[in-house]
Amino acid sequence: MENVLRPLIVVGGALALTLLLGWLADLLLRRANARHPETPLWGLLRRCRPPLQVVLLTAILRGAYRQTKLDIIQDHEAGIGQVLSLVLIASTAWLVLRAAAAAVESTYARYASMSADRARVRRVRTQVTLIMRIVTAVVCVVAGAAMLLTFPGLRAIGTSMLASAGIIGIVAGVAAQSTLGNLFAGFQIAFGDMVRLGDTVVVDGEWGVIDEVTLTVVAVRTWDERRITMPVSYFTSQPFENWSRGGVQMTGSVFLQLDHRAPLGLMRKKTEEILEHCEAWDRRSWSLAVTDSTATTMEVRVVVTARDADDIWTARCTVREQLLVWLAEEHPYALPRVTTGAADPVPPRPAGGLLGKDGTAADEHRELPDTGRG
Repeated sequence: MENVLRPLIVVGGALALTLLLGWLADLLLRRANARHPETPLWGLLRRCRPPLQVVLLTAILRGAYRQTKLDIIQDHEAGIGQVLSLVLIASTAWLVLRAAAAAVESTYARYASMSADRARVRRVRTQVTLIMRIVTAVVCVVAGAAMLLTFPGLRAIGTSMLASAGIIGIVAGVAAQSTLGNLFAGFQIAFGDMVRLGDTVVVDGEWGVIDEVTLTVVAVRTWDERRITMPVSYFTSQPFENWSRGGVQMTGSVFLQLDHRAPLGLMRKKTEEILEHCEAWDRRSWSLAVTDSTATTMEVRVVVTARDADDIWTARCTVREQLLVWLAEEHPYALPRVTTGAADPVPPRPAGGLLGKDGTAADEHRELPDTGRG
């Protein structure tokens, strides 16, 4: 009977103690969350309950499994102890990652709720994302190394490799030069405020939004929902446009090729009317001016302002579309057309064919000069 009760007591007691401690920890976190609603840290830490219970259960079993006195456990005591050690190391790493994620998310949430500058909020979000990735990588590496050190054979291999650590480090550095370059570029982007999550950028001729930033790559989501994955080092070595840096307000231009007879005054009134009904326009400023002229057409530029890149695109498209529709319906002569010498009538010749002093045709109603001849 004792051979049956002893394992049940050991295992059952470990489970009961684990559940009790997990429940007490969760109760304390709930009370702390109720007393301090201004910070989400305590509520986020409640997600650490599963890894905490695994750590407690494994630690208790690791210290008490020999008390079961079972023959099978005594025969495989070393193997069972090593398995429990591996599980304990893995669960501890899991607990550390959950706690770090809760702390990072709590810090970001409090900053986002207190800051009115959305650009700074995106900057902090980019930084905390990269910090969490670094913490994850470090914890995983340390946990993996700790697991390997539980095997006696690997300890001897590791000790023998220490003598050549310098040579191995140099070789690894040369071989991973590109990867290390991207890694340090990731730090530079995160803390140098070059690009942030949500920034509108133009890279390699493609317009898009920063969708993801990792230690080695940056993902750009284009307007047609494509994802362009670029190495982080591109943003530190190549020029690119960041439309969100220094503020998200933007100014956009609409160019129209029109006939020289286009009614500019009426176009200005129509543009103002269009913008008054356009929600994308932020009502800061607008203008309409002739910026160029050729033998057959003139270039009219309309400048509008908007709150961000999405609104400036909407405002430009709205102004372009409605102006062209209005010109086609009300002033079709203002639209450009292809002309030929055979199709167009020759302008009438001024009376008398006289030219003024400036080389232009003289007014036909101007009196002819008195030459003194009859």
